[in-house]
Amino acid sequence: MNDRTKGASDNEQASLLESALTGLVIRTQSGFFTVQTSTVEVVCQLRGRLKKGPRQGDVAAVGDRARITRLADGSGMIEEILSRKSMISRMAPDPQGEYQQILIANPDEVVLVFACDHPAPRFGMLDRFLVIAEKAGVPVVIVANKVDLVGMDNALELFARYAAIGYPVFYTSVKTPSGIERLQAQLAGKISLLTGPSGAGKSSLLNAIQPGLGLRVRQVSRATNKGRHTTVVRELFPLEQGGYVADTPGVKALALWDVEPEELDGYFPELRQRVPHCLFSDCTHVHEPGCAVLQAVKLGEIHPERYQSYLRIRFGEQE
Repeated sequence: MNDRTKGASDNEQASLLESALTGLVIRTQSGFFTVQTSTVEVVCQLRGRLKKGPRQGDVAAVGDRARITRLADGSGMIEEILSRKSMISRMAPDPQGEYQQILIANPDEVVLVFACDHPAPRFGMLDRFLVIAEKAGVPVVIVANKVDLVGMDNALELFARYAAIGYPVFYTSVKTPSGIERLQAQLAGKISLLTGPSGAGKSSLLNAIQPGLGLRVRQVSRATNKGRHTTVVRELFPLEQGGYVADTPGVKALALWDVEPEELDGYFPELRQRVPHCLFSDCTHVHEPGCAVLQAVKLGEIHPERYQSYLRIRFGEQE
Protein backbone atom coordinates (compact mmCIF):
# COMPACT_ATOMS: atom_id res chain seq x y z
CA MET A 1 0.00 0.00 0.00
CA ASN A 2 1.44 3.36 -0.98
CA ASP A 3 1.13 6.70 0.83
CA ARG A 4 -1.79 7.80 -1.31
CA THR A 5 -3.90 4.71 -0.60
CA LYS A 6 -2.96 4.36 3.09
CA GLY A 7 -5.97 5.25 5.19
CA ALA A 8 -8.30 5.43 2.19
CA SER A 9 -11.63 3.62 2.17
CA ASP A 10 -12.02 0.28 0.43
CA ASN A 11 -13.87 1.96 -2.43
CA GLU A 12 -11.14 4.57 -2.82
CA GLN A 13 -8.45 1.88 -2.79
CA ALA A 14 -10.40 -0.14 -5.33
CA SER A 15 -10.49 2.86 -7.68
CA LEU A 16 -6.69 2.91 -7.90
CA LEU A 17 -4.34 0.56 -9.70
CA GLU A 18 -0.59 0.25 -9.30
CA SER A 19 1.16 3.63 -9.60
CA ALA A 20 4.54 2.34 -10.75
CA LEU A 21 3.82 3.02 -14.43
CA THR A 22 6.08 5.36 -16.37
CA GLY A 23 5.74 6.37 -19.98
CA LEU A 24 6.20 8.91 -22.74
CA VAL A 25 3.80 11.84 -23.19
CA ILE A 26 2.80 11.54 -26.85
CA ARG A 27 -0.16 13.95 -27.03
CA THR A 28 -1.39 17.03 -25.18
CA GLN A 29 -4.76 18.74 -25.60
CA SER A 30 -6.93 20.86 -23.32
CA GLY A 31 -5.30 19.68 -20.11
CA PHE A 32 -5.33 16.00 -21.10
CA PHE A 33 -2.08 14.10 -21.70
CA THR A 34 -1.82 10.78 -23.52
CA VAL A 35 0.99 8.71 -22.00
CA GLN A 36 2.41 5.71 -23.84
CA THR A 37 3.61 3.10 -21.37
CA SER A 38 5.31 -0.16 -22.33
CA THR A 39 1.93 -1.84 -22.73
CA VAL A 40 -0.87 0.71 -23.07
CA GLU A 41 -1.81 4.31 -23.84
CA VAL A 42 -3.36 6.13 -20.89
CA VAL A 43 -5.17 9.48 -21.10
CA CYS A 44 -4.15 11.40 -17.98
CA GLN A 45 -4.64 14.68 -16.20
CA LEU A 46 -2.14 16.45 -13.97
CA ARG A 47 -2.29 15.78 -10.24
CA GLY A 48 -3.51 18.95 -8.52
CA ARG A 49 -0.26 19.67 -6.70
CA LEU A 50 1.56 19.94 -10.05
CA LYS A 51 -0.69 22.85 -11.00
CA LYS A 52 -0.34 24.81 -7.77
CA GLY A 53 1.46 28.13 -7.55
CA PRO A 54 2.46 30.59 -10.25
CA ARG A 55 3.66 29.13 -13.53
CA GLN A 56 5.96 30.64 -16.11
CA GLY A 57 5.61 27.80 -18.56
CA ASP A 58 4.08 24.46 -19.49
CA VAL A 59 4.14 21.83 -16.73
CA ALA A 60 4.11 18.90 -19.15
CA ALA A 61 4.82 18.58 -22.86
CA VAL A 62 5.10 15.96 -25.57
CA GLY A 63 8.39 14.14 -25.14
CA ASP A 64 8.26 14.23 -21.35
CA ARG A 65 8.75 11.05 -19.37
CA ALA A 66 6.03 10.83 -16.73
CA ARG A 67 5.22 8.69 -13.70
CA ILE A 68 1.50 8.00 -13.61
CA THR A 69 -1.18 6.40 -11.48
CA ARG A 70 -3.74 4.46 -13.47
CA LEU A 71 -7.35 4.56 -12.29
CA ALA A 72 -9.87 1.75 -12.47
CA ASP A 73 -11.80 3.41 -15.29
CA GLY A 74 -8.69 3.26 -17.49
CA SER A 75 -7.76 6.93 -17.19
CA GLY A 76 -4.78 8.15 -15.22
CA MET A 77 -3.15 10.90 -13.19
CA ILE A 78 0.32 12.27 -13.83
CA GLU A 79 2.12 12.18 -10.50
CA GLU A 80 5.53 13.40 -11.62
CA ILE A 81 7.32 14.73 -14.68
CA LEU A 82 10.74 13.13 -14.71
CA SER A 83 13.84 15.25 -15.14
CA ARG A 84 14.31 16.61 -18.67
CA LYS A 85 17.61 16.34 -20.50
CA SER A 86 16.60 19.20 -22.81
CA MET A 87 13.64 21.01 -24.30
CA ILE A 88 12.83 23.26 -27.24
CA SER A 89 10.68 26.21 -26.25
CA ARG A 90 9.72 29.71 -27.27
CA MET A 91 8.16 32.70 -25.57
CA ALA A 92 4.41 32.74 -26.06
CA PRO A 93 2.20 35.81 -25.59
CA ASP A 94 0.37 35.77 -22.27
CA PRO A 95 -1.82 38.52 -20.79
CA GLN A 96 -0.21 38.03 -17.37
CA GLY A 97 3.39 38.21 -18.56
CA GLU A 98 6.01 36.09 -20.30
CA TYR A 99 5.19 32.40 -20.72
CA GLN A 100 7.46 29.56 -21.83
CA GLN A 101 5.72 27.39 -24.42
CA ILE A 102 7.46 24.03 -24.69
CA LEU A 103 7.34 22.70 -28.24
CA ILE A 104 8.92 19.38 -27.24
CA ALA A 105 10.80 17.90 -24.29
CA ASN A 106 13.80 15.58 -24.56
CA PRO A 107 14.21 15.65 -28.36
CA ASP A 108 17.12 13.82 -29.95
CA GLU A 109 17.23 16.34 -32.78
CA VAL A 110 15.54 19.33 -34.36
CA VAL A 111 14.80 19.12 -38.08
CA LEU A 112 14.32 22.58 -39.61
CA VAL A 113 12.45 22.44 -42.93
CA PHE A 114 12.73 25.47 -45.22
CA ALA A 115 11.77 25.61 -48.89
CA CYS A 116 14.27 26.76 -51.49
CA ASP A 117 11.42 28.73 -53.09
CA HIS A 118 7.64 29.19 -52.88
CA PRO A 119 8.01 30.49 -50.24
CA ALA A 120 11.51 31.93 -50.39
CA PRO A 121 13.55 30.88 -47.34
CA ARG A 122 13.39 33.24 -44.38
CA PHE A 123 16.92 32.90 -43.13
CA GLY A 124 16.33 35.25 -40.21
CA MET A 125 13.76 32.79 -38.83
CA LEU A 126 16.12 29.88 -39.48
CA ASP A 127 18.82 31.70 -37.50
CA ARG A 128 16.42 32.14 -34.58
CA PHE A 129 15.59 28.42 -34.59
CA LEU A 130 19.30 27.65 -34.58
CA VAL A 131 19.84 29.88 -31.54
CA ILE A 132 17.05 28.04 -29.68
CA ALA A 133 18.56 24.65 -30.52
CA GLU A 134 22.10 25.80 -29.65
CA LYS A 135 20.95 27.07 -26.26
CA ALA A 136 19.15 23.78 -25.60
CA GLY A 137 22.17 21.75 -26.73
CA VAL A 138 20.08 19.77 -29.21
CA PRO A 139 21.59 18.64 -32.56
CA VAL A 140 20.13 20.28 -35.67
CA VAL A 141 19.49 19.07 -39.20
CA ILE A 142 18.52 21.64 -41.84
CA VAL A 143 16.31 20.43 -44.68
CA ALA A 144 16.40 22.52 -47.86
CA ASN A 145 13.18 21.32 -49.47
CA LYS A 146 11.70 21.84 -52.97
CA VAL A 147 15.12 21.66 -54.61
CA ASP A 148 13.36 20.95 -57.92
CA LEU A 149 12.14 24.57 -58.03
CA VAL A 150 15.63 26.09 -58.15
CA GLY A 151 18.03 23.29 -59.12
CA MET A 152 20.71 21.71 -56.95
CA ASP A 153 23.42 24.27 -57.74
CA ASN A 154 21.24 27.17 -56.62
CA ALA A 155 20.06 25.23 -53.56
CA LEU A 156 23.65 24.55 -52.52
CA GLU A 157 24.45 28.26 -52.89
CA LEU A 158 21.39 29.33 -50.89
CA PHE A 159 22.25 27.19 -47.87
CA ALA A 160 26.04 27.26 -48.17
CA ARG A 161 26.40 29.57 -45.17
CA TYR A 162 25.04 26.82 -42.87
CA ALA A 163 27.06 23.95 -44.32
CA ALA A 164 30.17 26.13 -43.96
CA ILE A 165 29.72 26.43 -40.18
CA GLY A 166 29.06 22.74 -39.62
CA TYR A 167 25.29 22.27 -39.77
CA PRO A 168 24.24 19.19 -41.77
CA VAL A 169 22.02 20.24 -44.69
CA PHE A 170 19.77 17.72 -46.45
CA TYR A 171 18.54 18.67 -49.93
CA THR A 172 15.12 17.17 -50.67
CA SER A 173 12.42 17.10 -53.29
CA VAL A 174 9.23 15.09 -53.16
CA LYS A 175 8.64 15.51 -56.90
CA THR A 176 12.04 14.27 -58.10
CA PRO A 177 12.24 12.44 -55.58
CA SER A 178 15.55 13.27 -53.96
CA GLY A 179 17.03 13.02 -50.48
CA ILE A 180 14.02 11.19 -49.00
CA GLU A 181 15.84 7.98 -48.07
CA ARG A 182 18.63 9.90 -46.36
CA LEU A 183 16.11 11.89 -44.31
CA GLN A 184 14.18 8.71 -43.49
CA ALA A 185 17.37 7.13 -42.15
CA GLN A 186 18.13 10.28 -40.13
CA LEU A 187 14.77 10.12 -38.34
CA ALA A 188 14.85 6.39 -37.59
CA GLY A 189 14.93 5.53 -33.89
CA LYS A 190 14.96 9.15 -32.71
CA ILE A 191 12.49 11.62 -31.23
CA SER A 192 12.62 14.46 -33.74
CA LEU A 193 10.96 17.86 -33.82
CA LEU A 194 10.04 18.84 -37.37
CA THR A 195 9.42 22.54 -37.69
CA GLY A 196 9.65 25.49 -40.02
CA PRO A 197 7.49 28.12 -41.74
CA SER A 198 4.16 27.51 -43.42
CA GLY A 199 4.40 26.24 -46.97
CA ALA A 200 7.83 24.63 -46.61
CA GLY A 201 6.39 21.24 -47.52
CA LYS A 202 6.65 19.37 -44.21
CA SER A 203 3.46 17.34 -44.74
CA SER A 204 4.52 16.26 -48.22
CA LEU A 205 7.92 15.22 -46.88
CA LEU A 206 6.31 13.17 -44.12
CA ASN A 207 4.00 11.46 -46.64
CA ALA A 208 7.06 10.56 -48.70
CA ILE A 209 8.85 9.19 -45.63
CA GLN A 210 5.82 7.21 -44.45
CA PRO A 211 2.61 7.08 -46.50
CA GLY A 212 -0.29 8.69 -44.65
CA LEU A 213 1.86 10.27 -41.95
CA GLY A 214 1.74 13.76 -43.44
CA LEU A 215 -2.03 13.54 -43.72
CA ARG A 216 -2.34 12.66 -40.03
CA VAL A 217 -0.06 15.54 -39.08
CA ARG A 218 -2.01 17.97 -41.28
CA GLN A 219 -5.34 16.92 -39.76
CA VAL A 220 -4.05 17.69 -36.25
CA SER A 221 -2.57 20.97 -37.44
CA ARG A 222 -5.83 22.06 -39.08
CA ALA A 223 -7.83 21.18 -35.97
CA THR A 224 -5.42 23.26 -33.90
CA ASN A 225 -5.70 26.29 -36.17
CA LYS A 226 -9.44 26.10 -36.81
CA GLY A 227 -10.28 29.13 -34.68
CA ARG A 228 -8.63 31.85 -32.65
CA HIS A 229 -9.41 30.22 -29.33
CA THR A 230 -8.91 26.57 -30.28
CA THR A 231 -6.67 24.80 -27.79
CA VAL A 232 -3.34 23.77 -29.26
CA VAL A 233 -2.85 20.05 -29.89
CA ARG A 234 0.70 18.70 -29.82
CA GLU A 235 1.46 15.11 -30.73
CA LEU A 236 4.30 12.66 -31.31
CA PHE A 237 3.66 10.48 -34.35
CA PRO A 238 5.26 6.99 -34.37
CA LEU A 239 7.53 6.02 -37.26
CA GLU A 240 7.45 2.54 -38.76
CA GLN A 241 11.25 2.35 -38.63
CA GLY A 242 11.22 3.31 -34.94
CA GLY A 243 11.17 6.64 -33.20
CA TYR A 244 8.72 9.52 -33.25
CA VAL A 245 8.33 12.77 -35.10
CA ALA A 246 6.67 15.85 -33.63
CA ASP A 247 5.30 18.50 -35.94
CA THR A 248 4.57 22.12 -35.09
CA PRO A 249 2.02 24.15 -37.07
CA GLY A 250 3.67 26.54 -39.54
CA VAL A 251 5.51 29.14 -37.49
CA LYS A 252 4.92 32.81 -38.36
CA ALA A 253 6.93 34.42 -35.55
CA LEU A 254 9.51 33.12 -33.13
CA ALA A 255 10.22 34.94 -29.88
CA LEU A 256 13.20 33.59 -27.97
CA TRP A 257 12.84 32.48 -24.35
CA ASP A 258 15.47 33.35 -21.75
CA VAL A 259 18.27 34.35 -24.12
CA GLU A 260 20.35 37.18 -22.66
CA PRO A 261 22.00 39.61 -25.12
CA GLU A 262 25.46 39.09 -23.66
CA GLU A 263 25.30 35.30 -24.17
CA LEU A 264 23.97 35.40 -27.72
CA ASP A 265 27.36 35.23 -29.46
CA GLY A 266 27.82 31.79 -27.88
CA TYR A 267 24.90 30.46 -29.93
CA PHE A 268 26.39 31.49 -33.29
CA PRO A 269 29.19 28.95 -33.96
CA GLU A 270 31.14 31.23 -36.28
CA LEU A 271 31.05 34.05 -33.70
CA ARG A 272 31.71 31.75 -30.75
CA GLN A 273 35.07 30.59 -32.05
CA ARG A 274 36.27 34.19 -32.44
CA VAL A 275 35.02 35.68 -29.16
CA PRO A 276 38.19 34.67 -27.21
CA HIS A 277 40.24 36.77 -29.63
CA CYS A 278 38.31 40.01 -29.05
CA LEU A 279 40.25 42.74 -27.26
CA PHE A 280 37.51 43.29 -24.65
CA SER A 281 35.93 40.45 -22.65
CA ASP A 282 32.53 42.18 -22.76
CA CYS A 283 32.69 42.93 -26.49
CA THR A 284 29.27 43.38 -28.12
CA HIS A 285 30.73 42.93 -31.63
CA VAL A 286 29.07 46.13 -32.77
CA HIS A 287 31.61 48.95 -32.53
CA GLU A 288 34.53 47.98 -30.29
CA PRO A 289 38.12 48.28 -31.48
CA GLY A 290 40.00 45.00 -31.66
CA CYS A 291 36.84 42.99 -32.25
CA ALA A 292 37.68 39.66 -33.89
CA VAL A 293 34.07 39.19 -35.02
CA LEU A 294 33.92 42.53 -36.86
CA GLN A 295 37.26 41.74 -38.46
CA ALA A 296 35.93 38.37 -39.66
CA VAL A 297 32.82 40.03 -41.11
CA LYS A 298 35.04 42.53 -42.92
CA LEU A 299 37.16 39.73 -44.38
CA GLY A 300 34.09 37.77 -45.53
CA GLU A 301 34.74 34.93 -43.07
CA ILE A 302 31.33 35.46 -41.42
CA HIS A 303 28.32 35.69 -43.73
CA PRO A 304 26.93 39.25 -43.59
CA GLU A 305 23.33 38.07 -43.25
CA ARG A 306 24.25 35.83 -40.32
CA TYR A 307 25.89 38.82 -38.67
CA GLN A 308 22.76 40.92 -39.32
CA SER A 309 20.68 38.17 -37.70
CA TYR A 310 22.91 38.39 -34.64
CA LEU A 311 22.34 42.16 -34.44
CA ARG A 312 18.57 41.89 -34.88
CA ILE A 313 18.25 39.27 -32.15
CA ARG A 314 20.63 41.08 -29.79
CA PHE A 315 18.70 44.34 -30.06
CA GLY A 316 15.26 42.78 -29.87
CA GLU A 317 14.12 43.36 -33.44
CA GLN A 318 11.37 41.10 -34.71
CA GLU A 319 11.99 38.91 -37.72
